[in-house]
This record gives sequence, C-alpha cells and structure tokens, in this order.
Amino acid sequence: MRYFVTGGAGFVGRQLVEKLLSEGGEVVAYDNLSRGKREHVAPFMGNPRFKFIVDDVLNRRSLTEGMGKADVVFHLSANSDIRAGVKNPKLELEQGIMATFNVLQAMNDNSAGKIVFTSSSVIYGDAQGEELTEDFGPLTPISFYGSGKLGAESLISGFCHMFDMKGWIFRFANIVGKGLTHGVLLDFIHKLRRDPGRLEILGDGKQTKPYLHVSECVEGMLWGLRNSDERVNIFNLTSSDAVSVERIAQIMVEEMGLRDVAFEYTGGEGGWKGDVTRVRLSGDRLARLGWRAKMSSEEAVRTAVREVLSEKELYEIG
Repeated sequence: MRYFVTGGAGFVGRQLVEKLLSEGGEVVAYDNLSRGKREHVAPFMGNPRFKFIVDDVLNRRSLTEGMGKADVVFHLSANSDIRAGVKNPKLELEQGIMATFNVLQAMNDNSAGKIVFTSSSVIYGDAQGEELTEDFGPLTPISFYGSGKLGAESLISGFCHMFDMKGWIFRFANIVGKGLTHGVLLDFIHKLRRDPGRLEILGDGKQTKPYLHVSECVEGMLWGLRNSDERVNIFNLTSSDAVSVERIAQIMVEEMGLRDVAFEYTGGEGGWKGDVTRVRLSGDRLARLGWRAKMSSEEAVRTAVREVLSEKELYEIG
C-alpha cells in the first residue's frame, strides 16, 4: 500500500508514519515544518519505503507531484493551536479550508480515491457537557479552529460525492503523548520549570475534557479505516471518560516530584476565547466496529507526562 501523509513530521503524523512503515507500507510524508520537526522523521530516512518532502500544502504543484498514485491520503496538516487562530483568523482559512481543498484537488488529479482526515471535537461547539455522538447537531463551533475543521469536513463530503472518493473523518479528543508540540502539558512543564513553587492555571481549572494517548489515536484511525466502507465515514476518536485541568496539574506535580506547589487560577470558566470547557464524546460508533481505547483519560495524561518529561532536552526553556 502507498500512503501520502500531510503533516507527516508532526506529533500524530510521525507516529502514524512509523506504524505504516512497520506494516510494510510505502510512505511519503509531506510537511512544511511549521510545527513538525525533522528529528521526528529522522529515524525513517534510511528506509527505502519512505520519502520526506518539505513543502506547504498551499503549494498545489508540489503537493500534486508529491502525492503521486497514493492508495490512501492521510490529511493531518493543520494549525493545531486554537489560540493562534484568535490572533490570526486567516490562518484557519489557509491552513484549514484552503489546505484541505488543495489536498482534495490533488487527489482528484491523481485519481487517489481515499482520504483520512483528522478533525476535532471542537466542531460540536459548546454543547454544555452533553454527550456528543457523531449525529449531534446543529454544529456551531465557537472558535476559528473549529470553523476551519468543520469547513474541511464539508469539502471532503462534497468531493467524495462528486468525484466518487471515500472519506474517513475522525473527530479527536485531546491527543497527548511523546513528541507533543503544544498544549496544557507543555504549558505546565514550562511554568513549573520557571517557578517550581507556583503554577498558573488558565480559567478555573474545572475545564473537563477527554484525553487520548497518541498511540491509541493511530490505532483507532487505522481500525476505523479498515473496518468501515461508507462514502463518508465519521467517527469520534476518544477515551471513555474525561479529566479536569486541575487534575492534570496535580498529576504533573506528582510526576515532577514537586511539593507544596501553589495553584493560582486566572478565573472564568474558559482558559481562552473559544475554549470549550466541558466535552463529553461518545466513542460508541467506533466501538461497534470493535475498537475502544484501553487507557482512561487520566491514564493517557499520566503516560504522556512521563514520556514528555523523558524528552526534557526537547523542551528546555530558552
């Protein structure tokens, strides 16, 4: 099988590339390195079944040539930082909607018929803690990031129906693990390294969301891809529960071996504009196909904290 992975040097991308190569696949990773890292793909560079292209998905010509006759396209590239979109809304238009349009156009040009897209639970908007199935609606995102993901989902559905493609859309919980590039875990590590006696927590610390380890994220995507075959297949990809930001802070303190850390809250329910404070995702649709996450949200977070701390040389404060 030939695979093309946008964002292949990113956090989830590198784990996916490793898995596909381990199964004997041929993989082309395509990444502009805005968030991806060369060291993520360095272990694969000597593999004759692996190719790495450094370019942007907004470059249609390079994208089309690089994709070639891929059997499956994994579209992972995106601006993965919700807060960055607040400062620059155009970012989500370009890296979300336009990037996805380019990928789909390149697929059509190459007669590539299958796309796997990494979406997000933020497309559901603020549902006030209601359990969210894939049929929930109307979908009203409260951030530009969510709008970009929802727009990309719509484009995929349109292309699949108009050009006889098939799509697999995975709406992620919060993904954590080795190789993290941003998020609450890194935020807490950086703050505690600067001042081991206090930790600023955005919002009131009660924000509660599901967390999924990156290894299980990759497993879930591949399981969904290989066990469903509708024109457009949509799945929540999540653990079975959730964990609060305050509990994550406690886990971080425990794993860093700190004591008497004062938690200081900035106040308000959300940590930032566009933050969905309580998320409950149903994973039943994927479970009916035979896959459930083995780790709870807390187990995924604790495992990820240990992995990230072991990579301390990658996260030293400048």
